[in-house]
Amino acid sequence: MVRVRTAPPEEAVSSRTPSARTPWARTPQARAGAALLGDVPPGRWRVGVPLGLIPGPGGTPFTFGYALVLLATSFFTAYGDPATVAALLRGSSTDVAHLVHHPVLVLVASALWIAGGPASPYAVGLVLVLTALERRIGGPRTAGVFLLGHVGATLATEIPIGLAVLAGQLPTTSLHRLDYGISFGLMASVGALAGLLAPMVRWPLLGAVALMLAQELLAYRDPITDWGHPTALAIGVACWPAVRRVRRAAASPR
Repeated sequence: MVRVRTAPPEEAVSSRTPSARTPWARTPQARAGAALLGDVPPGRWRVGVPLGLIPGPGGTPFTFGYALVLLATSFFTAYGDPATVAALLRGSSTDVAHLVHHPVLVLVASALWIAGGPASPYAVGLVLVLTALERRIGGPRTAGVFLLGHVGATLATEIPIGLAVLAGQLPTTSLHRLDYGISFGLMASVGALAGLLAPMVRWPLLGAVALMLAQELLAYRDPITDWGHPTALAIGVACWPAVRRVRRAAASPR
């Protein structure tokens, strides 16, 4: 029998991914990969992208269903009637004007479209991150983290615009802009997932994401969205106590 030193529950590495008896499994690279995958059924480790990071209807129903919805809306965006697509995107925008009149509708609808299509880095990252997070805390809580970041970062960036217009600091045209997508929810999910990873994966991941967001801010192409991303990431990090409690509860013997 081999003795394996266990990590705290929120940072625990599943011994099933890959077999803990192989020499390769004791390398830093293997421990980092296993820390990202979390609980993956036996036989799910393959060359290339680990199958544990691919959503399925059984193991990760929320991510799987959401990915299908995003794939359908992306297909419609690419091949639907351009006028209809443009009207739907405008109606889903979370600008101040829409938030004042139809807040719930646009907050939900804006998360059903991908800016850049299903092959964009944000879309691929969303599937991988949500899958890894859902395997750790379940579908409903993963959806909650995503929505918390999506809604929280949207309000944190749009409310100041509305106040600035009321104060005469911005023109009224600022109340109307095209704003939709999954990036705020993705950033919150990354932040929450990082809290469940081993430190050797957590801090490089957060550092890489922070560097990317800093570059976006310096480029100053879309200040509102660019400030929303670090806000959403901070919301995800603020979820660490909650997601760690869930992880500990799931790992504790019943």
